[in-house]
Amino acid sequence: MSKPATVFSALSGRGNRRLHFFHGNLLHPTTEVFDLNGERESNYRIDLLDVTIRIQHDQLTEQVHGFRSTDVPPKDNTKYQPGQQLQRATRRRIAEEDLITITIERLEQFLGQTDDPSFLIKTGLIANKAKTHFAKFKSDLLLSFKEWSGLHKRRVPPPILGVLRQAYIENGESGIDAQLKFALQGHVANSSFTKSDILNQVRLADLRYPYEWYPATRAIQRNIHLHVGPTNSGKTYHALKRLEAASSGIYAGPLRLLAHEVYSRLNALGKPCNLITGDERIQVEGDEVSMSSCTVEMVPVNRNVEVAVVDEIQMIGNDHRGWAWTQAVLGLKAQELHLCGEERAVPLIRQLAAAMGDHLEIHHYERLSPLRPMSTSLNGDLRKLRKGDCLVVFSRMQIHAYRKDIEKLTGKRVAVVYGSLPPEIRAQQAKLFNDPDNDYDFLVASDAIGMGLNLSIKRIIFESTSRHNGEQLKTLEVPDIKQIAGRAGRYRTAADAAKDVMMEGSVTSDAKNSMAVAVPATPGTNLGLVTTLERMDLPIVQRAMQSEAGPITTAGIFPPDSIILKFSKYFPSETPFSYILLRLHEIARVHTRFHLCNLRAYIGTADLIQQVKDLTVADRISLCASPVDTKDPGAHKIILALARCIATQRGGNLLDIHELNLEILDQPVTTDREYLKQLESLHKSIVLYLWLSYRFIGVFPSQAMAFHVKGLTEEKIDKVLTEISLNKNFKDHLKKLKEQAMLKAFQTQAGLAENGMQLSESTAMEALEIEDGMASLGVADPLQDMSQGVPVG
Repeated sequence: MSKPATVFSALSGRGNRRLHFFHGNLLHPTTEVFDLNGERESNYRIDLLDVTIRIQHDQLTEQVHGFRSTDVPPKDNTKYQPGQQLQRATRRRIAEEDLITITIERLEQFLGQTDDPSFLIKTGLIANKAKTHFAKFKSDLLLSFKEWSGLHKRRVPPPILGVLRQAYIENGESGIDAQLKFALQGHVANSSFTKSDILNQVRLADLRYPYEWYPATRAIQRNIHLHVGPTNSGKTYHALKRLEAASSGIYAGPLRLLAHEVYSRLNALGKPCNLITGDERIQVEGDEVSMSSCTVEMVPVNRNVEVAVVDEIQMIGNDHRGWAWTQAVLGLKAQELHLCGEERAVPLIRQLAAAMGDHLEIHHYERLSPLRPMSTSLNGDLRKLRKGDCLVVFSRMQIHAYRKDIEKLTGKRVAVVYGSLPPEIRAQQAKLFNDPDNDYDFLVASDAIGMGLNLSIKRIIFESTSRHNGEQLKTLEVPDIKQIAGRAGRYRTAADAAKDVMMEGSVTSDAKNSMAVAVPATPGTNLGLVTTLERMDLPIVQRAMQSEAGPITTAGIFPPDSIILKFSKYFPSETPFSYILLRLHEIARVHTRFHLCNLRAYIGTADLIQQVKDLTVADRISLCASPVDTKDPGAHKIILALARCIATQRGGNLLDIHELNLEILDQPVTTDREYLKQLESLHKSIVLYLWLSYRFIGVFPSQAMAFHVKGLTEEKIDKVLTEISLNKNFKDHLKKLKEQAMLKAFQTQAGLAENGMQLSESTAMEALEIEDGMASLGVADPLQDMSQGVPVG
């Protein structure tokens, strides 16, 4: 007698968790329920697949618990015709019968791929068993649909339909394809599991107590100092002053830019400091190096230090990077741990400190100068710019284009600052802008200025209140707007701060140019102003400046490599690594104080490299964590080439990797968009090479050459961007996209989209303009009302 197929799910409820074993028919199982100690609770027959799964559609992971009542379509269902492509709004109203029809169509498409080797690799199917597995999977699914179709007047649809509906609404047929692929992978992998295997997997996936991942740190009691307050309040300044006085320490920041600044400053003050980022490490010569400045993902948690400073602690709640802040807070072995950030992080940090048994001291700071939103925008007129203005732009190409336009319209010089600008050039540009005695009156910068850079900005002007998140334009969140806006009104310039630094001792010019640590300790009176370039964006900024974001309730975590390694051993060797990761997230148990960070980047990379044989699980974990832009088609062949080098342990010299388009560096500089795209793709590939070179030292030995190529590429890119100007048609197109994004946000806020209603663009823009006028009536112009001096944010 053959062993029955087994599927399981960890189901959660208030106060109890149970483990369901599904035997036999995948969608019509006989279920045995066990508690977490493995004791049988009951036996009963179940006809529907009742599984809590973490689904992945279009590489976007979210948790869906069965079928939701909100997914029931309205009565005016749209009838589906085979092969028809439906818009998102229409997909929301599709009936279950039509959803089944679409699912069956996609199943037939899958059936046609069972002889395709690449399809077999992606789904973990073995060639001689593929059709058998697929036939059983298809039979189970169709039987479930058939039984429901005959009884649907007396029962709700199977939960699997709720999952398929959500995936279809979000991503159409590709969403259903992703769900079917995931379910098929589970069908194949689960067929070999025993009850003991499943119980062991569930125990490994118990992520409720991440404090225990750092036993050496738990052996000491730390003093945690939480510095909280608005921007320009001196919180980071005081924490870094303590770091400077320590005998050993670590700084961890959210950006390479900030890590560079602290690294330069500490070395300039005579405190030897190493730099550690994902793709760059600078080791200072000498035996007395006791300081490190790093990006937060690179924090050395097992190193004993006197003081550690973790900047922008509110990012602990971020869905993508929050795990790195949690790792720093839980794992840093520092006698004093200084956390700097927003007030909304206080409740969560208080809970974490209590759970770890650490002493917590909270330091509250007030803003050192007032900050206010203006009642008018620039109405798109760059000639209204004043000396000390900073235009915040979310595209590097637009930064340079606006620089060119402003210089042409005003006759004044413009400095630029953005994250990928080389540190030396960035420091020079900041110095030019901060110097009141030259003609560099304006600054055009990215949102990187929101992360602690000290620039003498009088007024922040948002070029837009929406930015592209890699998939679509989205309106900025309130904390993001307030953090960027808060850079206005720094009442002392970087030059003044440099004088303070020089009074402390003999320092180099690097310290004078440093932007990271320059906030004095006493309040000033410089008024910071905030407005927008376009009138339609102003109400969003005004509302944000008068709003308070809610507290951060959970900290992000990600399963440690050791858990992923152990978990993967329960799966057949041909199981796709992306499925193993999704499965771990699916059954993971997480404390209410934490949340699992998004798997999107990991899954995309895992699928790309699945076809490369002879990679160990540890290799795949490292590659999945690497900075791969999975949306760039050019990056696909690069990551595959580098993965093959790791698998074979050879061929990693830079010049031997023919997939790298090094020939582009020999071509003359042009403003052609395709030329710029190729340069940027090469730059990303070189950064990826450098990142891997620190983890696979013997495989990728051409570090020095890679840094040289990186520098050449950056020079070429800057030359192209310097010459680029945006024509009127392109600007109009960008404006149209922003209006559409605002329209979508407006409809969502008004609840129109959920009801299937649409608002015309003209009506929406009229509503926004009316709202703009109403907001203007309620907000005094700071230039005419400076006496109150009450900071908004």
